[in-house]
Amino acid sequence: MTEVSLREPTFLILTALAVGPQHGYGIMTDVSQISGGRVDREEIVAARLRRYYRLTPRGAQRLEAEVDRMRSNTAVAARRLGLLGGTP
Repeated sequence: MTEVSLREPTFLILTALAVGPQHGYGIMTDVSQISGGRVDREEIVAARLRRYYRLTPRGAQRLEAEVDRMRSNTAVAARRLGLLGGTP
């Protein structure tokens, strides 16, 4: 069975967790940086317990598969742009 491609927010969160465990606000900050600021909004709730998240082995495998899929698609697109006179 072929897996459905990841939605961008999921991809960005897995990418943020690839460097190590983070709490929710840390993930939001990292995702904002990775995405060039294309994050809708963020909220800070004072004196709230932080939950930490980590990339699981399954999440790492899923992220790796998505990176491979995106590389393949990007390579095809780049070759086809080269045929149209764009940058090869």
